[in-house]
Amino acid sequence: MKPYFIDKSNLSNRSFSFDYHKLPHYLKVWHYHPELELVIQKKSIGTRFIGDNISKYKPGEMILLGKNLPHMWLCDDVYFEKDSKLTAEAYVIHFREDFAGKEFFQMPEMAAIKGLLTRSVQGINFLGKSKELIFDLIKKLEQSDDFERVINLMNILKLLAEETDYELLSSEGFLNDFKQTDKRQLDGVYHFVMQNFTKQIKLDEIAGIVNMTASSFSRYFKRINSKTFSQYVSEIRVGYACRLLIENKYQIARVCYESGFNNLSNFNRQFKSIMKCSPSEYVRKHVSNKLSK
Repeated sequence: MKPYFIDKSNLSNRSFSFDYHKLPHYLKVWHYHPELELVIQKKSIGTRFIGDNISKYKPGEMILLGKNLPHMWLCDDVYFEKDSKLTAEAYVIHFREDFAGKEFFQMPEMAAIKGLLTRSVQGINFLGKSKELIFDLIKKLEQSDDFERVINLMNILKLLAEETDYELLSSEGFLNDFKQTDKRQLDGVYHFVMQNFTKQIKLDEIAGIVNMTASSFSRYFKRINSKTFSQYVSEIRVGYACRLLIENKYQIARVCYESGFNNLSNFNRQFKSIMKCSPSEYVRKHVSNKLSK
């Protein structure tokens, strides 16, 4: 399977692209590209995968992705049903870090935006009230002429740079790890896992993606990632389980199976090993933290 690099090159007469997506569901492709990406969810719910962060998403969410940060928005299962009339809708802006010129964001006056672009390598979820102003500017991009489009984008970046209420998504070390050549050879494996971690994953099937035997793949994966493949899958599943537990939509036993584990005892054991607490303790801590805020 080829690496999921996606070419988002802009048209020759545009320095950045702006699109309004309206689809039955988003593409199930874990991908990356050299352009930064600003995504504003208008309609749809599901799970987003940004670097090593797995979280639920909903309408109104505003995310800025740095260059080459792997990501995927996966709509809930109901969007893939045969007779579904649901739609996934979002505003999306793609731009290169040097879209205004190689030295533009090096100017002292651009220090705040330069800092924003630096933070974006982890992915940023904006939570503050500036989202409303930014959303208005984004809607204006559709009717703007060329000059106004650039000014509006700069104003959007200014507001994002000044926003203090945000969360960084992917861990600091993820992008450095992802850049390593050997790890890039496993792109197809990571993509497959992101799409199928809630199901049973057979080692020989995974090994076939990189044309290896199961034993050779196991040794190779551990050498590159300093963990076994099963440990890697468990971490992805536990991360997803944490989000389900926080939502408080399912009982712990249901979360176990929704996350891809096939029995409760293994789920509890893996969860405690990775999170250093049991699922029930994790829920209690989350509720306690929420009440104390």
